[in-house]
Amino acid sequence: MKIAILGTRGIPNNYGGFEQFAEIFAVYLAQQNHEIYVYNTHDHIFKGKMFQGAHIIHKYNPEHKIGTAGQFFYDLNCILDSRKRKFDIILQLGYTSNSIWSFLLPKKAVIITNMDGLEWKRTKYSNKTQRFLQFAEKRAVKSSDFLIADSLGIQKYLKEKYNKESSYIAYGAAPFLNPNEELLLPYNLDSNAYDLLIARFEPENNIEMILEGVAASQNDRPIVVVGNSNNSFGNYLKQKFKDNPRIRFIGGVYNKEHLDNLRFFSSLYFHGHSVGGTNPSLLEAMAAKALLVAHKNEFNQAILKENAFYFSNAKEVQKLRETVHKNRHEQIVQDNFRTIIQEFNWNKINESYLTLFKKSLQ
Repeated sequence: MKIAILGTRGIPNNYGGFEQFAEIFAVYLAQQNHEIYVYNTHDHIFKGKMFQGAHIIHKYNPEHKIGTAGQFFYDLNCILDSRKRKFDIILQLGYTSNSIWSFLLPKKAVIITNMDGLEWKRTKYSNKTQRFLQFAEKRAVKSSDFLIADSLGIQKYLKEKYNKESSYIAYGAAPFLNPNEELLLPYNLDSNAYDLLIARFEPENNIEMILEGVAASQNDRPIVVVGNSNNSFGNYLKQKFKDNPRIRFIGGVYNKEHLDNLRFFSSLYFHGHSVGGTNPSLLEAMAAKALLVAHKNEFNQAILKENAFYFSNAKEVQKLRETVHKNRHEQIVQDNFRTIIQEFNWNKINESYLTLFKKSLQ
């Protein structure tokens, strides 16, 4: 098969979840002797035309000049290029900025779209932007031949709202097998003596709720907050909690080995995400044997089931901080780790995508 992947900034991953999947899946497809092409932004750090058997097509992305709107022109450039490549399948990862150009997609290619999360529910967006995202979602559903939902909640939503079937294929994670306590030294941390929160600074990730619970608790254990906080919401939180020495904002950490060790050696790992499907950072925490304390919603509960502690408000966060200790819950940690190996391993994810691809061409 001749396959293209659109909708990411490109590979190798230097950005986020979809990029990580695109890298892993593209290499897998190349190893299976399929002809795979991945679209990269012109300013991607990787300048080569081949990456481990995958063809790389660089296209201009004016985002650095005009901001977020540049993504729409980048996607347009990718779609226009795809019209002359005679792809059998085009896999779109997300729909936000490419759905408006869906009428330009090549007619003979099978269009498969991973619908990601419920982007229009994100409170950081204005009412106008939320309405546009709902419009884009609808366009993506109508213009795609096949849909992929990365969570059962998203699959249910697509069926109820659009009466459209989708294939449930989750995200994946690699089991973390080589902890190294020395990597805590740059962060001035000791094993099992800190809590951890890793998230983008957006209101729907419930960072404020978690930190309010931490501030109210009687536990002196610090919480380390990882993420780029240089936005209005991040600045607001840093100002609000600036006098609390237990709350440490350390900015973004992009070294995966460091992140995995921070997760592994944490006491409690707080996961506040509440919008969207299978969140990559949640699976990575499970894969690194963190003890999960998660926001109570259908997306998190579908993954963690009974193998986590849940909260819905700051008071519950406070109580969990004061009563839950990782060394008493090894079975929960091991059960989540086993779930990664059995259900969310990359081989299974890759095979599920490839099975769908073959089915789509029949």
